[in-house]
Amino acid sequence: MTRLPNRRLLALALTAAMAPALPALAQSADPFAPAEAPTANSPLASAGAFTVSDIRVDGLQRISAGTVFTYLPIERGDTVDSTKAATAIRALYKTGFFDDVQLDRQGNILVVTVQERPAINKLTVTGNKDIKTEDLMKGLKENGMAEGDTFNRLVLDKMSQELTRQYQNRGKYNVEINPSVSRLDRNRVDVTITVKEGKAARIQHINLVGNEKFADKDILDSWESGEHNWLSWYRRDDQYSREKLSGDLEKLNNYYLDRGYIDFNIDSTQVSISPDRRDMFLTAGVSEGDQYKVSSVQLTGDTVLPKEELQTMVLVHEGQIFSRRLLELTSDSIVATLGNVGYAFAQVNPVPDVDREAKTVGISLQVVPGPRVNVRSVVFKGNTRTSDEVLRREMRQFEGSWYSQAAIDRSKIRLQGLGYFETVDIESKPVEGTNDKVDVVVNVKETSSGSFVFGVGYSQLSGLSTQIQLSQENFLGTGNRVSVQAQRSSYQSRYDFSFLNPYFLDNGMTLGYNVWWRSLDYSDFGTAQYNSDSGAGQVVLGFPISETDTVSGLFGIDTNKINITNSTPAPIVDYLNALDAETFHAWRGELGWSRNSLDNLLTPSRGMQQRIWLETTLPGSTVEYYKLQYNISKFWPLSRHLVLNTRAELGYGDSYGDATTRNLCFTAGSLQDTDNDGKGDTFVPGPDPSEPCLTSSPDFDKTVTADGLPFFENFYAGGVRSVRGFRDNTLGPRESPRGNSNYLQPVGGAVKTTGALEMYFPTLLDTPAARASAFVDFGNVFKDVDSWDAGELRASTGLALMWRSPMGPISISYAFPLRKEDNDEIERLQFTFGGTF
Repeated sequence: MTRLPNRRLLALALTAAMAPALPALAQSADPFAPAEAPTANSPLASAGAFTVSDIRVDGLQRISAGTVFTYLPIERGDTVDSTKAATAIRALYKTGFFDDVQLDRQGNILVVTVQERPAINKLTVTGNKDIKTEDLMKGLKENGMAEGDTFNRLVLDKMSQELTRQYQNRGKYNVEINPSVSRLDRNRVDVTITVKEGKAARIQHINLVGNEKFADKDILDSWESGEHNWLSWYRRDDQYSREKLSGDLEKLNNYYLDRGYIDFNIDSTQVSISPDRRDMFLTAGVSEGDQYKVSSVQLTGDTVLPKEELQTMVLVHEGQIFSRRLLELTSDSIVATLGNVGYAFAQVNPVPDVDREAKTVGISLQVVPGPRVNVRSVVFKGNTRTSDEVLRREMRQFEGSWYSQAAIDRSKIRLQGLGYFETVDIESKPVEGTNDKVDVVVNVKETSSGSFVFGVGYSQLSGLSTQIQLSQENFLGTGNRVSVQAQRSSYQSRYDFSFLNPYFLDNGMTLGYNVWWRSLDYSDFGTAQYNSDSGAGQVVLGFPISETDTVSGLFGIDTNKINITNSTPAPIVDYLNALDAETFHAWRGELGWSRNSLDNLLTPSRGMQQRIWLETTLPGSTVEYYKLQYNISKFWPLSRHLVLNTRAELGYGDSYGDATTRNLCFTAGSLQDTDNDGKGDTFVPGPDPSEPCLTSSPDFDKTVTADGLPFFENFYAGGVRSVRGFRDNTLGPRESPRGNSNYLQPVGGAVKTTGALEMYFPTLLDTPAARASAFVDFGNVFKDVDSWDAGELRASTGLALMWRSPMGPISISYAFPLRKEDNDEIERLQFTFGGTF
């Protein structure tokens, strides 16, 4: 698919097109008529010379007389003749401000009479889709076509021609650019450029002539251009573009050179179009020549490093079929290696020795390291809010050390990962007067790193939610993160405060604090019916152990009060009775390791992210238990059109203390008529006792045990964040309240296994803010390890759309369950969205 030009490229293209039109040569009385060359038709053209005693300017409306005097090459006291008068007229025309200029004299007074060109009151562009309006308006402005500028018809015509060419380069040969000018009072005009883009011409056939060694299909497989097919609606490979064809012809040349055909040549290319300008036909004539093999490979020149070390990077060997690609990879590898030890200007020049009779090529790789370069200083520009220290601590290229391209590349990735900057560009500037020193200049464009948010969102799980958040990712330019948040929805109220210093110590140690409180109604959460009020205070530590690896720790104190109802499942009631507790206090610790090598945090296309962490309550807590979790996500770029993501989440939890057992007495319950049919149909138990059974003949007794992972720490699965197509948190074990076995509620489990295969289509929506995908999800939760059964895993497939809209993130999916059971709760269409105002 043809990419739109960025603003700078579009502006340069329009500027180049306008260059011949910069000298304004029009002197027509009609400001909307095509320009004509000026002539010396002034009354002074045939008059005799005189000395100017004064200068008067007539006809000015918007332009000041001072502006005219600035450009007029005549001053009081000068002698003016016909030649100098003509020069003055041309100088004033060249300003582009006037449609007509005349010079006259009244005595010895020089009279300059001008007719100003109109000013542009309003500039409007309509109908454009392929070229964004903001890019187009920027290009117009840089060429003197903006509101408030002086109108120049010649510039408008030239720009219309340039826009036509730009669209034709994208295969839109039916494009129509219609500029119109409306005259207003006070010498003003409204300019409207109407664009009718039409549809891009489709490539109906590509014909290769002269290829005998390889089939058309094999050669054309890597081309961006392709014949119209059933996938063209997505790939857009059937849209003709001159730039795409040029790149494809280069690929054709490389295809043969990579297979040893060094005499290959493209003899001719022809592009034809149907009379209706809708269909394109491409033809390329080639001469294949003979295949050559490598006769010898030599590494020569000043290798700097041990020759044996560089020799391991040579991918071309004697007896192989010649391949330019392997030769380029060899050169790039050696250059990169030398560049990482200070030789910033190293070159590797392959010198071939072709023997056309033997059909062999001898290769000499000449290494030219150039001077070893030292970095004199690292300079930061554009960081008006962020202190230099915050940027400098992310740099891996240091002042006073040898230049390293790898260190510079890594520095750029780390600076982009901060999230404080819209763009990061790093350039190396040679120090004047030396050939072995450079300054590294880091140019950043800051973006907003703080926000005050009032948010409204909706999801099928939580319903309507409101949120107020005050956050600053770069507090006072120090790089510290501060956040205060309050959130309410149908199932929870939550209040948080967090602070994080990512460089508490110079070695990169992270220190942070979290304080939060929440009230959660699990009956609206899609799970077992009970309520909880909980709060915590935590300290967070992080230790980087490499560029991609981090070890983290957490220590905190928390409390959790459980409130049950008559509908709470019996196992939860039994667990609480066994402990004779409703409030749980815990000293909590967490230890984890994470690795992140993604190329982009928001829309990754390659790399991997994984994390493993152990969370446990410490001895002395109300309940002693632990949870071990592992998440992994890997992105595989299959092609320009496809990115595969494979991910999995595993979780396991259990108690490590002794089980607690109690014997309980129960007052006999009774059957009640809840549906008014005259029959007792629902068993309602009597109240549970607060003390163990002391009598020998209670109505009935029961032994209850608290063991394993507490129910309020169970894992859940199902929904938009795990197995789509199933209602949130509904997969896994289910339990019922005592006396009502027909009312089953999800209670989660101590073992979690979920995963997904998801194929993203990066070019489908043509915007980095949105991604479409097709997925297969699978997973479930189980009561314990002994209950784990691969046959119980659920699976679904479907389509998804993720969009970072101006109103907030939106996620929509539509899934079809592939493996399900009769009691599973299916929900094919699932979505969430949030917004800020």
